[in-house]
Amino acid sequence: MGQQLVEPNPWMILPFGLLLGIIALAPTLFPHWWAKHYPKVAYSLGAITLGYYLFGLHAYERTLHVGYEYLSFIALIGSLFVVSGGIHINVKGEATPCTNTLYLLLGALLANLLGTTGASMLLIRPWIRMNRHRITGYHVVFFIFIVSNVGGCLTPVGDPPLFLGYLKGIPFWWVAEHCWPMWAVGVGFLLALFYIIDAVNYRRAPQEIRSRQAEAPEEWRFEGLWNIGYLLVILGAVFLNRPPFVREALMLGAAAASWFTTRKQVHEANQFTFHPIQEVAILFIGIFATMMPALDWLQNHAGQLGQPSPALFYWGSGLLSSVLDNAPTYLSFLSAAFGMLIDPEVIDKAQLLMQNHTTVLAGMATGPHAEQIRYTVEALQKYHSAALATGNAGREEIEVAFLLGNHEFNRYILAISIGAVFFGANTYIGNGPNFMVKAIADHQKVRTPSFVGYIIKYALPCLGPLLLLIWLLFFRR
Repeated sequence: MGQQLVEPNPWMILPFGLLLGIIALAPTLFPHWWAKHYPKVAYSLGAITLGYYLFGLHAYERTLHVGYEYLSFIALIGSLFVVSGGIHINVKGEATPCTNTLYLLLGALLANLLGTTGASMLLIRPWIRMNRHRITGYHVVFFIFIVSNVGGCLTPVGDPPLFLGYLKGIPFWWVAEHCWPMWAVGVGFLLALFYIIDAVNYRRAPQEIRSRQAEAPEEWRFEGLWNIGYLLVILGAVFLNRPPFVREALMLGAAAASWFTTRKQVHEANQFTFHPIQEVAILFIGIFATMMPALDWLQNHAGQLGQPSPALFYWGSGLLSSVLDNAPTYLSFLSAAFGMLIDPEVIDKAQLLMQNHTTVLAGMATGPHAEQIRYTVEALQKYHSAALATGNAGREEIEVAFLLGNHEFNRYILAISIGAVFFGANTYIGNGPNFMVKAIADHQKVRTPSFVGYIIKYALPCLGPLLLLIWLLFFRR
């Protein structure tokens, strides 16, 4: 599945590691230098890797594919950034711990409808405003944990990795059917932890601050609601794969229409500028370029692991999703799972049955593969009944059905999915919306933790126990 990858020299992973290290340390150690020169760093390191792929490996197709992935990525998050910036939500009431917790729960639910990027861009500015009198770093961090990552694991629309899995043949509702227990544990754990921390912070706030916090506006106020229509255009465009560039053109067109039809007062109320998306676009040029050798080497050598347990897929896809963008990491592990688990002989036999419209023979099949064929056909009947009825089920659909029909094998896909989504919250660059939220918060003068501070102060002590709990409950055996 997917395109054939090249074999890069492992030393070419160094530019990616160097870029990650600079992103992690420079804003803290050399903030003024970094603010001025980060484009040069991203472009220079990206150019090294691109030069190697173009002139050293002659991997033109691979390079063009990554370029298109980057364009799609920026078109999606950029258009959502612009359109959501045209919606102003004035929240009524004081930001008590209970109100804040309910708001984050709403964000977790919306993430499955609007995507983590759409929900994050829509809700982060009201979140900052409603907590403006006592906002601290943990408000931003838990917003990233819940709204920008963990909350979006119920639908393929929710998080980019899951959407890529949907495009590869994993059924739309399979995600909700199998991921909801992890979603409930993850969101419930983080909301409970946030409530405790926020309640302590609220009680410690001076009386004057709490009094100002309780000064509620007269009513809820929503401005720029017509932009919801543009959001729907963007979300609908996500499902268009052909012809090329139509999806991106629709997204950028919706963003342009939103920008020109939104009143200036709404943008001013949101303190809207293009600086956050500009910073993300530049840094991710370097990230997308330099991570090619890391991902290619991983996919080419994953088969050497033999047949590891789902737990290894959970921790492996998760840990790499913490430092790589979680969407391509998900694809790499999904490709590895296909290579390690799928029996080509079973697929050939099942495909022959499909082509001959003799699915009933699956129940009569004999031999060492009879049970696996039966599981595969049952999964096709459940998830691809129309294609099965006409005998048009493709080989990729049959391969996915082979994995989904076997309980032990579908746990590998589940482990990859949860690992990529949940661990994507471990760093600012684990998932696209993370850096966007930080950039908006920084622009609005909120003190957010540094790259390293985010990991040490929040990810390890707060997310770490949750990730361990998910492993113990669902992937230990």
